[in-house]
Amino acid sequence: MAEELAGDGEEAQRVFDALDALKDIEDEEARAREISKFLREYGPRIKELSDIRRAYVLDQRVQKTSVRALAAKLGVHPSTVQDIERGYSGSGKTRPRKVKDDDNGAREGGQVGG
Repeated sequence: MAEELAGDGEEAQRVFDALDALKDIEDEEARAREISKFLREYGPRIKELSDIRRAYVLDQRVQKTSVRALAAKLGVHPSTVQDIERGYSGSGKTRPRKVKDDDNGAREGGQVGG
């Protein structure tokens, strides 16, 4: 049965439905307690899932699967595949900027000199 479900989005939808069920708990205290429990466990589990996805991406790249083909397989943008491959998982706001000297020796990102 797991093979039948693989790739059709059904498992992810079950997770989304469970998250919606948290929001639908009528008792405010119980809802807050359950949300707290979820958030406490969320970080390590997301890291584990990210690591599993990254291992797949790296394996596919070793097998010479193109970034564009891999992006299509995963349903993400090609730049996301590149970020996964590089091990980058933060938001674009926290991504280190490329350092490029301008004509005055200043660098992008507010750095000067050196």
